[in-house]
Amino acid sequence: MTFELSQEQRQTRDVCRAFAEQRLVPNARRWDTEKVFPADALKSLGELGLMGVTVPAEWGGAGMDTVTFVVAMEEISRGCASTAATVGVNKLYCDVVLNHGTDEQRQGYLLPFARGERLGAFALTEPQSGSDAADVRVTATIRGSEYVLNGTKSFITNGPRADAVVVFTSTDRAKGSRGITAFLVPTDTPGLSRGRLDDKVGLQASPSCQLSFEECRVSRLSRLGEEGEGFKIAMSALDGGRIGIGAQAVGIARAACEKAIAYAKDRQAFGKPIAQHQAISFMLADMATEIEAARLLVWRAASLKDRGAPFGTEAAMAKLYASEMAERVTSKAIQILGGFGYMKEGDVERHWRDSRVAQIYEGTSEIQRVVISKALLK
Repeated sequence: MTFELSQEQRQTRDVCRAFAEQRLVPNARRWDTEKVFPADALKSLGELGLMGVTVPAEWGGAGMDTVTFVVAMEEISRGCASTAATVGVNKLYCDVVLNHGTDEQRQGYLLPFARGERLGAFALTEPQSGSDAADVRVTATIRGSEYVLNGTKSFITNGPRADAVVVFTSTDRAKGSRGITAFLVPTDTPGLSRGRLDDKVGLQASPSCQLSFEECRVSRLSRLGEEGEGFKIAMSALDGGRIGIGAQAVGIARAACEKAIAYAKDRQAFGKPIAQHQAISFMLADMATEIEAARLLVWRAASLKDRGAPFGTEAAMAKLYASEMAERVTSKAIQILGGFGYMKEGDVERHWRDSRVAQIYEGTSEIQRVVISKALLK
């Protein structure tokens, strides 16, 4: 077993780190305050191959492995968690089209998305259901050569900006999860409308909204896989997506920890830098240790996925630990900065706000514990 990155992975890390320092860090606070979508930065990430890191080159991506993706996600998240959220959801969309789409679907709905020329979204959550992903009430009814979609999806990251959405519908409510079917729906399809921007605690530069479908007609050719395969498609995608959320949490925590270290070295109290006080130095030691532990859990899950081994339990562990770690670390960073940490200009409060949703989206911490405990007790 090795914990060393390959030369290609180190190169990707260095490119992402430089990009974050030059393009993300200087703008992240303003983007957050003004709720600015970082379109230019995302376009540049696409040109670097980072909007489709794991998509094969023939379909517009960089053709790299999952470990490379999580290394990139950590660096991007350290610079701007909102930008990382947009990248992560676009990857989730791309993974579904790559793994379950036809070549014709990939040509139109993967190639430009992996290149970063267009943006995708993933629509599973509904107003009445989040953790209970099988309770899908958006319906898809066959009428002639088309399906007609009706219903509402909620909290859809990238929804306000997406060019196409993977939508999970119920084609047979009586079958429960076996009656869920996935579709590729361009956002300019008549009958699809977007709600107002969600007013969130964090990730202010990563827009989300409600998507409504009213007699929204789509071709049978827009279906992903067969009828009834949608739940399996969603769960498979989310297993991989959880690894990315873990990496995002590590990047956010690292940004806060670095700011806390720099402040502790500079801030004087009782005649010496506060970093020399044991209460602060021990806090920093715990923060750094937790970040490293989370990173290794994320790398472990990514490595298993790359080897084609089962990784669902490890992905759940990585997301659970990393997301809860990020809230602890960012909160401690605020404490170390004191009053300045509570101010917007200190930036660590933004990291704390951005970290919180990692325990909620793509499966709450409680759902991760269900996944892990089932694996232990089966």
